[in-house]
Amino acid sequence: MRKSVLYVLAASMGLVGCTMIPKYERPTAPVSTNWPSGPAYVKGASTSGLDAKAGKGVATADIGWRDFFSDPRLQQLIQLSLTNNLDLRIAALNVEQTQAQYRIQRSELFPTIDAGAGFTRARTPAAFSFNGRAITASQYTANLSTTAYELDLFGRVRSLSRQALEQYFATEEARQSVQISLVAQVAIQYLTERELDEQLVVSRQTLDAVQSSYELNRRSFEAGVASELDLRSAEAQVGSAKANVAAYMRLRAQAVNTLEVLVGQPIPADLPEGRALDAQNFANDLPEGLPSDLLQRRPDIVQAEYQLRAANANIGAARAAFFPRVTLTGAAGGASLQLTDLFKGPAAAWSFSPQITVPIFTGGRNKAELDVAKITKRIEVAQYQRSIQNGFREVADALTARAMLEDQIQAQETQVKAEQQRYLLADRRYRQGVDSYLTVLTAQQDLYSAQQSLLQSRLARFSNFITLYKALGGGWLERTAVARK
Repeated sequence: MRKSVLYVLAASMGLVGCTMIPKYERPTAPVSTNWPSGPAYVKGASTSGLDAKAGKGVATADIGWRDFFSDPRLQQLIQLSLTNNLDLRIAALNVEQTQAQYRIQRSELFPTIDAGAGFTRARTPAAFSFNGRAITASQYTANLSTTAYELDLFGRVRSLSRQALEQYFATEEARQSVQISLVAQVAIQYLTERELDEQLVVSRQTLDAVQSSYELNRRSFEAGVASELDLRSAEAQVGSAKANVAAYMRLRAQAVNTLEVLVGQPIPADLPEGRALDAQNFANDLPEGLPSDLLQRRPDIVQAEYQLRAANANIGAARAAFFPRVTLTGAAGGASLQLTDLFKGPAAAWSFSPQITVPIFTGGRNKAELDVAKITKRIEVAQYQRSIQNGFREVADALTARAMLEDQIQAQETQVKAEQQRYLLADRRYRQGVDSYLTVLTAQQDLYSAQQSLLQSRLARFSNFITLYKALGGGWLERTAVARK
């Protein structure tokens, strides 16, 4: 009989740990195995302002942000944001929360043991006493007990624990994704501020130039040499230039406000001086790798896969709900009328109460919960595949922008030089009385427009490099990791 009991216990313990979780298989990536190619993806010839050496020998995700961004002011702004940004702080707290929730769920794999002690003193009236006299008695108890511990024969509790663990991993990846996005946002916003600074310089230079032309036209008009049309055209140009200066001052102030929100505090006054836009250095030859690399290097994709794994584990818990649940309740301790006798042999007391619950009729609840779990998994599969497609598109868009922006900027630099020479010639001819002021006005407007477009394209180029760096998983490490052999 004793051996039979041991065999039953051993068989039960052997079943503990088995689960009904379906075998996990990673869904097929719904993208091409190679990045798109063609004329739009050929790199431009111009690499001015770019560090061609950075990023060689390691994957983009392993390039530290301190090595990718060389501007000391930008480096300190990123460091401040990683310390103070509230979105990142919330993401870190979410990780701690899900970790605690996992520990709570995992604790159900083990019995809860409580220690208890009690004292009761009661008086029994004479009418109810066995000897016809009132009795006053005391009772002392002490025990260790466990209540409703589920013997996880079909893996329901273990499946829920696995689900909580995968959710914890997903939240950690979400935190990494927030940090990568934050690093990119700070960098792009900082460069936007730099670009607006330069736009403001160009606008003020233009204002000085048109103000000078206006004064010349005013004196010429007063002398009867220039027409009122030239005077009013110059006056209108001064008003337009002043409006541009005011607009860029407003935009720059707003850019600083946005940057302070990202950094999480006012911009310190003791930061290093920032570099001009065309003095920024980024890696021009970021290694793209293969689309399959995104599955391991993009935190948002890894997060989606962990959520898919969690949904898969939940199916195991839903399946186990169709089978019996065995719970154990027991206690061992002592009870006596005297405190000194509480822990002596005759005072020993124990109880053992196993219980089995077999689902017979649930009104379709268990079936519905299993259906919900399966549908949830299908939703997570779709979300996982969608995150892969989004990541592939972001990288492909950045690659084609990198190619086309180089050629665009090279052409715009040539245009600015030509417009500058054209304006100087037109101004000279006007002062010599050869051409009308309308020629100067048109040349000046075209020069200003070309200068604006060039600055905007330079910002777009650097923003695109940062976007590609982020899209390939860069921005999580502070320093570049050692290249894998």
